[in-house]
Amino acid sequence: MATRVLHATSLARDLGRWRTDADDGSSRRRTSRPTYRALADGVRLLIHDGRIPLGVGLPSERDLSAALELSRTTITSSYAVLREEGYLISKQGARSTVALPDAARPNGILLQTKSSSGPVVDMSHAAMAAPTEAMLAAYGSALQALPAYLSTHGMEPIGLAVLREAIARRFTERGLATTPDQIMVTSGAQQALGLLLGTLTSPGDRVLIDHPTYPNALEAIRRIGARPVPVPIRPDDDAWDLEGVRSAARQTAAKVAYMILDYHNPTGRCLDADGRAELARIARDTSMTLIVDETMVDLWLDSPPPPPVASFGRVSGTDIVTIGSASKSYWGGLRIGWIRANPSLISQLAGSRAAHDLGTSIMDQLAAGFLLEDADAILETRRMQLRERRRVLEDAIAEHLPGWRYRRSTGGMSLWLQIPAPVSSALAATAPAFGAVLAAGPRFGVEGAFERFLRMPYTREPAELAAAVTATAAAYRALAPSVEGQQPALVF
Repeated sequence: MATRVLHATSLARDLGRWRTDADDGSSRRRTSRPTYRALADGVRLLIHDGRIPLGVGLPSERDLSAALELSRTTITSSYAVLREEGYLISKQGARSTVALPDAARPNGILLQTKSSSGPVVDMSHAAMAAPTEAMLAAYGSALQALPAYLSTHGMEPIGLAVLREAIARRFTERGLATTPDQIMVTSGAQQALGLLLGTLTSPGDRVLIDHPTYPNALEAIRRIGARPVPVPIRPDDDAWDLEGVRSAARQTAAKVAYMILDYHNPTGRCLDADGRAELARIARDTSMTLIVDETMVDLWLDSPPPPPVASFGRVSGTDIVTIGSASKSYWGGLRIGWIRANPSLISQLAGSRAAHDLGTSIMDQLAAGFLLEDADAILETRRMQLRERRRVLEDAIAEHLPGWRYRRSTGGMSLWLQIPAPVSSALAATAPAFGAVLAAGPRFGVEGAFERFLRMPYTREPAELAAAVTATAAAYRALAPSVEGQQPALVF
């Protein structure tokens, strides 16, 4: 298959004001670097940030010189620098492709400089503790309802009717008319994704992903032998790079795309209604099935999300499939997920599910049904907690990590922090010694991307969040000798 090529206009847009460096945030000065070097540095930063996917081809020298209004000699010199540094790999008779030099990849060395003298705060998981009273009530209700099912074999490949009805009703209330025969209950959203990938793709197929993305989704794609095709999320607004999605779909002939469009994990972004309509058109025009992960949809913090993406798709529901979960909204230990698709696909999935299990726990399904009956009251309490904890985390970052940048998440459970230097893996290795367990940026990307980023959830108690940021700042200071002289972040 031909190499996927990045468009010159897309690269020019993502480079932003690449010829300038930041002084104190209030003024700009012209860099003293030669233009070709500044351009090479800008491209290098985009590669480290995961916004130029590895394996793609850069635009031709002619196209990029026109887009940036530079001479071809300047572009040639910049590409030569990138080749010398290992960021471009050239093959005889083929286009040069983007890569990471070996020295830029995480080496896994644990850089501990002291032992933690207190408790260690685990910030590697974006999940809240259970709403205790609601969960106890839910399982109490489930226990009372259980006798009605004990006379049956207890195995329901597509889920209990009462729960499928409740899930379908929630979709309908959100503007997507849904019937119970369009719903399949699974043992968590991860199983839902695994079943869909196993049914809709074959080994070697390309699967489009937003980049960064949920690490376990990447693992699911790789386990079935498919190849993730990253399409970067722009940091300057809430719009996904839909032009890049369309281009990647056409160039790679991807059969499936997996995207988190409602309070994206890890960035917290939410795609607007116009973007959803355009994404549905792309799926239809390219004959690509879009798997939309809605596990975060209930966790809006500033304003409710637009209607479900599938409401913009075909009436038949053949182009857009939705997966959801109770785990993020209520409790990670409640392993209830679901798939919304057309009934024929639901039947196909039920047939293939037998290779994995014969159904989801009856007790968990009954408990989930109880929670959905009183969902609005429970979820509003959860959202209030997350809003307060987001504020605590932001205040702590402003105090202890003032040079770190982020765009405020409008929902979900985490901030996606840009570190002044590409040391995310080293920081994650060092931080436990200071009292925090962190999720390094490369966990959320393909082949070492996002060394300049760190996901930090705001799901812990306020005191724990403050302690975790303090520990992270101390660990970062311990790395200071190795990060001096790093280039500043790109300016947008």
